[in-house]
This record gives sequence, C-alpha cells and structure tokens, in this order.
Amino acid sequence: MNARDIPLVEFSLDGQPIQALQGETILQAAERAGVEIPRLCYKPGYRPDGNCRACVVEISGERVLAPSCCRAVTPGMEVKATSDRARKSQKMVLELLLADMPDRGHKWLGDDPWRPHGELSDWAQRMDVAPRAALTALRRDQPAPDASHPAMLVNLDACIQCTRCVRACREEQVNDVIGYALRGADSKIVFDLDDPMGASTCVACGECVQACPTGALMPKTLVGSQKVDREVKSVCPFCGVGCQVTYKVRDNKIVGVDGRDGPANHDRLCVKGRFGFDYAHHPHRLRLPLIRKPGVPKDPNVQRDSARWQEVFREATWDEALDLAAGRLKDLRDRHGAKSLAGFGSAKGTNEEAYLFQKLVRTGFGSNNVDHCTRLCHASSVAALLEGVGSGAVSNQVSDVGLAELVLVIGSNPTSNHPVAATWMKNAAKAGTKIVLADPRITDIGKHAWRVLQFKPDTDVALLNAMIHTIIEEGLADRAFLEARATNFDALRAGVHAFAPEQMEAVCGIPAARIREVARAFATAKSAMILWGMGISQHVHGTDNARCLIALCSVAGQIGKPGSGLHPLRGQNNVQGASDAGLIPMMLPNYQRVDNAQAHSWFENFWGTSLDAKPGYTVVEIMHKALAPDSDPHKVRGMYVMGENPAMSDPDLNHARDALAALEHLVVQDIFLTETAWLADVVLPATAWPEKTGTVTNTDRIVQLGRKAIDPPGEAKPDLWLIQQLAARFGLPWHYPGEDDGVAAVYEEMRQAMHEAIAGITWDRLQREGSVTYPCLGEDDPGQSIVFTTSFPTSDGRVHLVPAGLVRGDEPPDAEFPLVLITGRLLEHWHTGSMTRRSRVLDAIEPTATATLNGRELRRLGLAAGQRVQLQSRRGELLCEVRRDDGTPDGSVFMPFAFVEAAANLLTNAALDPFGKIPEFKYCAVRLAALA
Repeated sequence: MNARDIPLVEFSLDGQPIQALQGETILQAAERAGVEIPRLCYKPGYRPDGNCRACVVEISGERVLAPSCCRAVTPGMEVKATSDRARKSQKMVLELLLADMPDRGHKWLGDDPWRPHGELSDWAQRMDVAPRAALTALRRDQPAPDASHPAMLVNLDACIQCTRCVRACREEQVNDVIGYALRGADSKIVFDLDDPMGASTCVACGECVQACPTGALMPKTLVGSQKVDREVKSVCPFCGVGCQVTYKVRDNKIVGVDGRDGPANHDRLCVKGRFGFDYAHHPHRLRLPLIRKPGVPKDPNVQRDSARWQEVFREATWDEALDLAAGRLKDLRDRHGAKSLAGFGSAKGTNEEAYLFQKLVRTGFGSNNVDHCTRLCHASSVAALLEGVGSGAVSNQVSDVGLAELVLVIGSNPTSNHPVAATWMKNAAKAGTKIVLADPRITDIGKHAWRVLQFKPDTDVALLNAMIHTIIEEGLADRAFLEARATNFDALRAGVHAFAPEQMEAVCGIPAARIREVARAFATAKSAMILWGMGISQHVHGTDNARCLIALCSVAGQIGKPGSGLHPLRGQNNVQGASDAGLIPMMLPNYQRVDNAQAHSWFENFWGTSLDAKPGYTVVEIMHKALAPDSDPHKVRGMYVMGENPAMSDPDLNHARDALAALEHLVVQDIFLTETAWLADVVLPATAWPEKTGTVTNTDRIVQLGRKAIDPPGEAKPDLWLIQQLAARFGLPWHYPGEDDGVAAVYEEMRQAMHEAIAGITWDRLQREGSVTYPCLGEDDPGQSIVFTTSFPTSDGRVHLVPAGLVRGDEPPDAEFPLVLITGRLLEHWHTGSMTRRSRVLDAIEPTATATLNGRELRRLGLAAGQRVQLQSRRGELLCEVRRDDGTPDGSVFMPFAFVEAAANLLTNAALDPFGKIPEFKYCAVRLAALA
C-alpha cells in the first residue's frame, strides 16, 4: 500500500493542526512536520522500545509524559513536544546520560570535540545541553574495553543500554548473539553467555555497530577518529543480493562502510559488505602493466608469492602492453580464424563492462566464444527457465518471502551465501511463515525451518518428482491455472507417475509421510515461494532439477502473485546483469539466441558489422579446445580474461591450468596477480569496484548505480577504458564520449539493445533514483517486482512443463573413493578468494582451508577436528584440516573453494549438464586419509 492510500489522522502538535498516517507514532509524525524531538533508543525501521525517555512529550489530559517513539497518534490528540515541561525532561535525560559517559579524550573515542559520543553528543549540541561532571560516588564501575574481535571494539563504558544493539541482533538480523543481562546497577549488554565478542557466535554483520548511538560498539577502523573527507553512495561488490552501501572515505582510502536503505537490504549488511572493503588497498594491488619475461615458462603450479612478480614479469608502458595484448590476439585470429580466440568476462564488474566485453569478442574477435562465471553458477537454471517460462530472471524478489505462507529453500545456504537475503527469511519465519529447508546439508537456516528435508546427495529429482506426484495424485493441483496457463501437463503427470513418495523414500532418504506433508502444505498454501542456489544447478542433471522446480510451482499454481514464484539466488554481484548484457556464448543481449535469424540481423544492423550465427564455446569447452591438437581448426589459441579466475574457479583445476598454460597468448585484466594472471603473457592492472562508476543488476532484477569513491592505485586503469583501448587496436570504430570513459553512453547503447527490459531506466533516472526494477518499459513505470502475473514470455504465453527422469551423478562413490565431495562458499569468503582473502578482517575470522564432516564420519575415519588430512579424487589431491559439522550428511565431505593452498576444484569433476553446459561441482567421489 502506498502512503497516499493510508487513511489520515488529524491531531494537534504544539498548537498546530497536523495530519498523521494511521498507525504512525507521534515521533514519526513530528519528524515529517519538521518538529525536532530528541531520541536515542529509537532507530527508523526497528521496533520502538521507548526506554531512553529522551523523546518524551506532553499529551493533553495525561498526568505523565509519554515516549513519542512508541505512542501512536489518535484522532484529536493534543501533543506538546516543545513545551517547557517536555523540553526540561528531554534535556535532563541527555544531561544525565552525558554525565555517565567516559571523559572526553578517552583513548577509544573520536577526536571531534563536538561529537565524542555519537548521536548523544549530536542531540546534546542541538538541544544546548552541556555535560555536568558526575558525582564520583555515584559513578558506576566502568568495564574494560573488549578488543577481542578482529573488526569491532566493545566499549561498554559508553553504553546507555538503549538496547538498539539487542534489537539489531535479535530482531533485524535474527542472530541471537547480543542480550541484556543482570539487573539494576549490574545490568549490561552481553554476547552469548557474557563471552568476549571475539569468542562469541557473532557473525560480524555489524548491524549492532551501525545501530549503536554512542560508540559503545564501533568498527576498529574508525577508532580514534570518525572524521571522513566524504561519503559516497554505492552498491556492495560481493554477492547477488545487491545491498546498497555508503563508503566513508578519508585520504583516498575507505575507512568504513554503512548500509543504506536500499530496496534489497534496508540498511542491513553482512560481514563481507561491512568489513571486507580493505582488499582495495592491499599491497598486492596491480599498479603497472606487466609483460612476461622472455624464456620464463608458464608454470601450472600457481601457488606463488605475489610480492615476487619480478621473477616472471617485467613492467611495461601502457602503449607497449596494449599493443602487445591486442596485436598477438589479432595475429592469431588472422592466421587461425575467429574460433581461435575466446574471452571470459566477469560478473564482478558492471553491466557496461559486460556489454562492451561481449561486443568486443563478437565484433572484434569474430565469434561467440564469450562466457563468464554464470556457466559455473546458474547456467542450468537459466536454461530451464528460458525453456519453461521464457525468462532467465526471477519471478519475485527475495523480500516477497514476507508475503509467503510457505518458503521452500533448496540447494542453497543463504546464511553464508546471501546473508542479508537470509535475514528476510528469518524475519518471515518469526512472523509465522513456514520455512522448508531441502538440502543434503542441514545449514543454519534449518534452525528457523518448519521442516527439514535432508535428502541424499544427487537425488533432487527423486524428491521433487515425489512432491509433484503427491500434489497431482491427491487432487491438490491447481486445475484452473494448468488449463489456462500451462502446456504439457499430461506428459508431466505421466512422467511423475512412477515417483510415488513410497517408492522414492529409499532413493532420496526422506520418509514418504514427510514428503507428502510438505507437498500438501506447498500446494494448499495461499502463497508459496521457491528459492534455490547452486546445490540445484551444479549437477549433470541441474537443468532437470530446475525443470522440476518450475513444474512444482506450476502444478500448485504458485506463481505470478505476491509471495509465490521462482527465485534462483545469484551468487555474484552482477551475475544477473552480465547475463542480461549477453556475456554468454549462445545469447546476444536480452537473451536473444545468436542463431535466431531475426535477432542476428537486428544486431548486425545495430553494431554495423557481420556476426557469427553459431553459438560459441562455454567455459569448460574452451578449456578443452585450448588443449586440442593443432590439427583442430577450432583450437583455442588466445584468450582475453577480464576479472575472472578460471585457474581457481573451473572444475578439474589441473586440466584447466594446463589449458591456460598451453595458450599461445593470454591477456589477463584484473586488480591482483591472481592464479590465472600468473599464466598470462600480458597483465593489465584494472580498477576495483569502489574505483569505478557503473550499474549492476542484482538477483531481484534491480538495476543499481555504483559510484566511484576512491582513485585507483598507481597507473591502474578502468576496465571500460581498457576494453575500448583493445577495441581500437582491433580497428573497431567505437566512440563513447563523456565522463568515466563514456559509461553513460555505453549504458544508453545497452539500453537500446535490451529495450524490452530496461527501456524506462534511463541513465538520468538512475542518477536520480539510484535503483530501478526491470521490466521497466517507460520512464513513469516504477518497474515490475512480480512478473508472469497474467502470461509468460514464451511463444504461446504459457508455462512449458518438462518432465524429468532420474539421471544419476557422473561419478558416484565406490570402494576406492567412498565419499561424496560437495563444494561451496563460506560466510567470510567469496568466490575464489582473490578479494576476501586480501581483507584483513575476513581472513582473520576464517584463515584456514578446511574439509567438513559430521562426527560419525570423523569417528569412522579415526579423525579429530583440527587434524591435517589428505583429500584425493581421480583428478587431484590437496591437504587441509578437518572440521566437524553434524549438518554434513553421512558419506559426504564439504569444502569451500576459496583457498588456493587447498583448492577444492583440484578434485571436482568437469562432467557437464547437457543443456546448461554447467560442470558437476556438487558431486564427485573422493577419499580422505590422515597425514602420517
């Protein structure tokens, strides 16, 4: 409901007639009317608590003053907020709180004499309140500061016990770490059972730090001085949730990050977004172009010290490096044909960079051999969605979980991979939404689940088809929806006939009664939503898994309405946008197939050049082609890699690294000397996310503007500039005038290429609004947060149901390799670790590569947590420590893939889903043994 649709309430404030929105508090109404009332325990968006009493007002007819933050306006109410009595009480509260504060000049406090105690000092100054010296006899014993946490300082002598931190932790983030303990003069804020913060279960989201009004909790980077030169609005550069942030900049360095009230996060952040910013200032940042020294071989062993780059590379001028980079690529194309070149773009960059990169490959290199990390994340999901519903994007935004009666989370660990999105799920669970977790691993979201379906690895289709079978067999299918808006239902019904829960119980390990219970709840809910991650997509049957999810939603009619639908959670900050922009080998921008004659002709006219009409090679296929014999006419001989790290992210890394080393010419554009860059012939230093301006599109289909906050180090150049420099050397007549290397001009060209999605999202509009949801077809269109409400963008406007049979994993465990390996991410580390492992805080919290097993497996193997082990597959081996997590299933081991010293992808299988061409990262056979 819009504010203009909410009934108004008439009341009097300081003798003036005021209109409040129904349900609004006195404080909120006063703030809108421009009447200043001090407040400390109140924070917009939080539940009002009314405990600090700084906001008290007079209400006619009432004997005592009332806290305005938690008192709703009623018709005819007469309120005095600035009367002598009210002001005297407000000032007294501020004065008493100031009297108990640490002395000005305390070593932990800021150096601003007007703001030593944050919001408390602000209000004291605005209300003309001077602190009085407290009576020594009445002073409480001040606790010692707690500096045990890598990111945050606890300084409870500045605490006013407003409980904003408690509400932040328990009610907003739902982490339940911070509490309020003891009574009277002994009462205090505690972490868990009064543990030091660094030893507690704190996940370092920093919500408490942003909530604290006095500096009792604060980031260590701002200890000593909270002064900054400027604050810059931008977007978080990590996962696909797309949290809006404010960078705090001092001396061209980011010294702090706050969450903003963006549509995806509403001020919230996770540990990476709030404390993972310092990677941009790491001494390993590339500052000058590098060229491989003559005679230095390409060593596939990429575990090297970045400080010793001179052993392999020499510095070069920009002209020399760019001429060499483009010249050799062009020569390979001219001698061996267009298929001899390939490009890996990045989902960590901007939409504009992704668009220009794929345009360079298609119009300059001459083929569609362009791909990026979506091939390793959600390619199978996109394949199934395009086939079934005609769009690769989500139907509903994550926040819609608050409108759902039931939410199925499958193949996803949102508390680690999408932490802020997980807070909306936890909030929904507290409000009564039934969360169902379906996953081989019982992850943290399971604590908030109504039901947990811990199915056996590789049996997704068995479980999902059993649920579909139940809904159809028990007469719970939405016949009206299926008749009006779906095709191929009879084939689906026949396809799931043999998947009765009683038959699938032994296959997937879930009791038939539980499968039926969950299926009934999903079908009969007023609204039900499915969110999934790479646990669904990263299988040889990943497309079939997603087909089943589409069918499950459709047979229950749970799509096209609030709180219902399909949402594949995107893993990187611009996976959605990079795919939209055409950074995939079989699709032009806006998911128009390269072999579609009409689309092909349109883009040839639009770009003014001929284009290849055949799909290009995918990531894994390109690696195979790099190792093809010279006789292969389509052997890949040269590559341009921007912001990707296939030497860590690809499956079967020994094979991938050998392929990269075999290239005749490799150009890598990045901010660090990544594992891939060690194999390059030319390395081009680029800009980190806070050093550029551009747009990204989050998992919710929201196009958001990131703004440049700091200058890059040394001679590092913007990625957009670098792409254009290479294009010029390929003879492409591009011209993108304007600031920031023509980012606005590139965006407007991209908008024309994606007219059906973002026609109404102009650059000027993004400058004003910061974020707009697509589809957005006009400048007055607010954007459609829910799609498929009346039809699907398929050829006939209907959802296409596709039956899926049982296809088992490519490499099941056996006597030689008896365990199943599952790979994924950690809360603190992201993707290949090139950024997060160069963040001091993140690496301090999670510094060690581990393999996780449950207690039963550890005992069976004779191992103890913390012990060093060797993990082997048929493709490679590594050393790491073991960790206990009883949520890991029997017969399985979980490993993150961010640690180069124990790279999980040395072990993984490159077997591909035949439709999405995505590798099977989530399932391969391994063995584990203790080190002698």
